[in-house]
Amino acid sequence: MYAIVEIAGQQFKVEKDQQIFVHQLEGKEGDKVEFSNVLLVDDGGKIAVGAPAVEGAKVTAKIVEHAKGDKVIVFKKKRRKGYAVKNGHRQRFTKIAIDGITAKGSKKPAAKKEAAPVKEATPKKAAAAKPAAKKTTTAKKETAAKKPAAKKPAAKKPAAKKNEPKA
Repeated sequence: MYAIVEIAGQQFKVEKDQQIFVHQLEGKEGDKVEFSNVLLVDDGGKIAVGAPAVEGAKVTAKIVEHAKGDKVIVFKKKRRKGYAVKNGHRQRFTKIAIDGITAKGSKKPAAKKEAAPVKEATPKKAAAAKPAAKKTTTAKKETAAKKPAAKKPAAKKPAAKKNEPKA
């Protein structure tokens, strides 16, 4: 069983007993957190997709530790201008362990009701229906024929060359 859940503005595919790093969450180490914005739940082939979230589904997790990511150095320089700036940054992360995924209200999306199947016309009705269709198309052609054709603009004459003497 797995789920796709939105945690701190990002989407993660999570499974039970999995440990992942997410952007820093509020809480102390050992606290339990619950995420109710579950976008998809797969329970052994039974997939429930939310619009936008699956109702009643939630993911519970435990905060394992708070940590910092690798240091990123940002260096900007404009040559011959005497401008150089050096900055550093370390992103804060929270390591969480997924305790469980519950999909209480997860039902498959209701199938759209299909329109009643159209019965095929008997040969008599089909023959009667075809001439009516032809009449509508010929009526359109007749109205199109009655309209005057649009006049085409006159062809442009080629420009006279500068170096040639005028006749």
